[in-house]
Amino acid sequence: MKNRFISLLSIFVLCATPVLSFTGCGSDAEATDTLVVLNYGKYIEADVLKRFQKETGIKVKYEEYESVEDMYAKYKAGSINYDVICTSDYMIETMRQEGELIPIDYNSLPNYANIDQDIIDASAAFDPTHKYTVPYFYGTVGILYNTKMVDEDTVSSWDCLWNPEYKNRTVMINSQRDAFMVAQKKLGYDINTTDKKELDDTFNLLCDEKKYVYAYLQDETYECMISEDAAMAVCYSGEAAMGMEYNEDLDYIVPNEGGNLWIDSWFVPRTCKHYDAAMKWIDFMCEEEAATENFEYVWYATPNTKVAQHEDEETLADETVFPTKETLSRCKLYEAYDKDTLDYTTTLWKKLKAY
Repeated sequence: MKNRFISLLSIFVLCATPVLSFTGCGSDAEATDTLVVLNYGKYIEADVLKRFQKETGIKVKYEEYESVEDMYAKYKAGSINYDVICTSDYMIETMRQEGELIPIDYNSLPNYANIDQDIIDASAAFDPTHKYTVPYFYGTVGILYNTKMVDEDTVSSWDCLWNPEYKNRTVMINSQRDAFMVAQKKLGYDINTTDKKELDDTFNLLCDEKKYVYAYLQDETYECMISEDAAMAVCYSGEAAMGMEYNEDLDYIVPNEGGNLWIDSWFVPRTCKHYDAAMKWIDFMCEEEAATENFEYVWYATPNTKVAQHEDEETLADETVFPTKETLSRCKLYEAYDKDTLDYTTTLWKKLKAY
């Protein structure tokens, strides 16, 4: 998020096709009282969800998932008709390529004007025509470390995760793509490589690292670091910020080799049965009050420019929460894998976890 307000012009044109013609969308009457939402775990403030239901009269069936791959598996199972989903950039790109996304009616989202144009522009990597997505949060993947146990020079390179000195004191991120990114950065490979030899090298390096790993975690990472069960952990920037709130000896860094810049966004899948309700939900998430409450709950960088009005200078200057341009220049968005590469890396990931 930038500490300024950018007024958006009407640069998005509403698709001329009526909403009711969208594949999978139900009737207006059906859309007024129910909404099925799928989102990451611990990614919305409970009061925001309650207030949405109270103010709109829409009943929300809210489901959570842990990893991007879990979300995709849930969606592809086809047992639930999700109306609106939040997930990460590269999986959105995959689903867009598969024809699983429905265009958003931006004209029905007055609060979309609150979203930072810089983050919208960055979203072109996975939504080239800005037709399908609305940014929710963004951030980086780096290392949360305990300054009493590890010095900054050590964690300035991803090499530290292979240091025998920290055996059983390292937490690895329990995410297929993010774990691969760490090893690829250490090897000097592109984090979007599809070369099988490079992917094999990545797998072998992660197998070598595993003997030093205390645990593979995701949502529980900051709790593990707060309790000082580990010296360092690969995690998302918001997890790091949360940990640093509770333990003053913790700090966060994106190593010199760089890392991943991720953007999580809302989109409407082809299974949508309640399109109007989905638009109300997305607009509500862009509302100033809701965005502020959600930001103060998850501590990830928000693209909502209005949030800055409620935060103090110390929070806005926190580089863990709001990465600097220099940090972002060393980070890269994930690109969607083709099916063969996705299947191959998924197989490697399962082998790694069983290794």
